Amino acid sequence: MIDLLDGAVGAAYEEAGLDYRPRYTPVMRALTQGEARTIGQIAESAGITQPAATQTIALMLKAGLIVSEPGALDGRQKMISLSAQGRALLPQLQQCWQATAAAARSLDEDLPYPLSDALANAIAALRQQSFGERIRAARSKQK
Repeated sequence: MIDLLDGAVGAAYEEAGLDYRPRYTPVMRALTQGEARTIGQIAESAGITQPAATQTIALMLKAGLIVSEPGALDGRQKMISLSAQGRALLPQLQQCWQATAAAARSLDEDLPYPLSDALANAIAALRQQSFGERIRAARSKQK
């Protein structure tokens, strides 16, 4: 399912003439307010792990979408913000995001129950017991 959805979103960016990966979106959205943020703040705002944020930010730095500067209070801390290129891309990205949201609503309408609700329920259940914990519990029942 992820391949079908993510692949289609990636193709939509290509069709719009954008050199942009779907995995950048949570970071871009976290930075749209304009203020520089730490990697931890971005991860929290985006709802992703800090290692995932770190990897995505490294890719986005190479792509020129963001910039990194030392923190004012702690030079070891990296402050991340959109580059001029990243800011210039926002209007096109927002159009793509709106189209993606409309497509998600259309999918929800075609299902017996909204996929967004099922995903929200699955996320809540996984927050109570991770998938890794569920695998370990299933293994212990097999013994």
